[in-house]
Amino acid sequence: MVKIGITEKKDENFSEWYTQTVLKAELIDYSQVKGFIILREYGFSIWENIQSILDKEFKKDGTKNAYFPLLIPESLLNRESDHFKGFTPEVFWVTKTGDNDIENKLAIRPTSETIAYESYAKWIKSWRDLPLKLNFWNSVLRAEIKDTKPFIRTSEFLWQEGHTVHKTKEDAIQQVEFMLKLYKKFVNEYLALPILTGKKSDKEKFVGADYTLTIEGIMPDGKALQMGTSHHLGQNFSKPFEISFLGKDEEQHFAWQTSWGVSWRLIGALIMTHGDDKGLILPPKIAPIQVVIIPIYYDDVKKNEILTVIDDIVEKLDSKGIRIYVDSSEQHTPGWKFNQWEMKGVPIRIEIGPKDLDNNSLVIVRRNSRDKKNISMNEDPVEQIVKELDIIQDELFEIAKSKHNNMITNIDNYKELCERLNNERGFIKVDWCGNRNCEDKVKDETGADIRLIEDENINSICIVCEKNATNSVYFAKSY
Repeated sequence: MVKIGITEKKDENFSEWYTQTVLKAELIDYSQVKGFIILREYGFSIWENIQSILDKEFKKDGTKNAYFPLLIPESLLNRESDHFKGFTPEVFWVTKTGDNDIENKLAIRPTSETIAYESYAKWIKSWRDLPLKLNFWNSVLRAEIKDTKPFIRTSEFLWQEGHTVHKTKEDAIQQVEFMLKLYKKFVNEYLALPILTGKKSDKEKFVGADYTLTIEGIMPDGKALQMGTSHHLGQNFSKPFEISFLGKDEEQHFAWQTSWGVSWRLIGALIMTHGDDKGLILPPKIAPIQVVIIPIYYDDVKKNEILTVIDDIVEKLDSKGIRIYVDSSEQHTPGWKFNQWEMKGVPIRIEIGPKDLDNNSLVIVRRNSRDKKNISMNEDPVEQIVKELDIIQDELFEIAKSKHNNMITNIDNYKELCERLNNERGFIKVDWCGNRNCEDKVKDETGADIRLIEDENINSICIVCEKNATNSVYFAKSY
């Protein structure tokens, strides 16, 4: 007998629970090529919501969308050799067209800096052309053959990558910080995910960046997940790609650049953080379906009466902008539908049966708490449903925030740091001198990295070498 629901407990076998959830909730399916997944329609609709919300925010800031080719000549990549070197082991190459060899082999886009910046150099001539702010909604390919996980680590993934060009270093700094704040607000308010923000160490920053700002979450299994980054590229690309402009002073200047992005990793973080043993729990603001209505009837007379009431509710919910679906299919029982929509994480389920019709009421069930409530049809049920959606959104964030905070530990002893990182999971906050040798020592002994640096001057000592510390940092093992 095949079990339809989730058979693993989240707290007992997190990895298998996650895999079952993304498959059985019909977010993805596996493709025939290892490391690649199929994003099914329900999963894609979550991505569409993410895309729609962020796209509006980008455009408010003056960023416009563009698209660049998937294939990048090797000669172009080599113009920024340090950056390209960081991607070389992960690049997929096209070496033939039909039976003919390609003289200058083509990389399948691992990221778009090189191909975009060649064009930027042609387009930008004067200070009047700046700032240039473009964003690309696309997919990129990076070979992930061993440790793959849907949404978290795959060889192809959907993302957005913003690439901006500015007249001054200060303008670029402002852009980098603005994007970090935008990402944080989106992740907190729409995905109901708590995160930490800060700067990457030089070891962990984006190859080719002066510095990288990051948003980092801690998942229920205690592993850190990088959910978005914003990079100050300085002039590291503008010089090799000759992106320069004639300033107001009639002098030629190299431009200052930024890049920033989030990917469908956000969906993975959403699943891991909010889901339970029944499957997905989706925050209302991002859920493709916010309310599912399940009519319960046993004869055509009651069926018609119930569906008439439902039509009225749907019209009113739709006028409020609520995304709603009526499951009136007859091939499954109401109980089967309850379980199915719970697994798919719909925030609110409405049940209307003959008894509810007689009592002029309906039943709403909240997915996050599974609490049931009877609502009178005389007391504007639509307003009550809208309020319940807001409550669910807030509750999901507060519960996740509490769990997140409980997985942060402050430590000032090196031996205890290593013991914690080797035997437990979570963020470990310590003081650090800024020396790469101390960072590498922790990595060698525990496998953990500095996930982010807090931007603060401190009066303390480094947990590793006991010399003067410069910053507080968070170590963790990660995906």
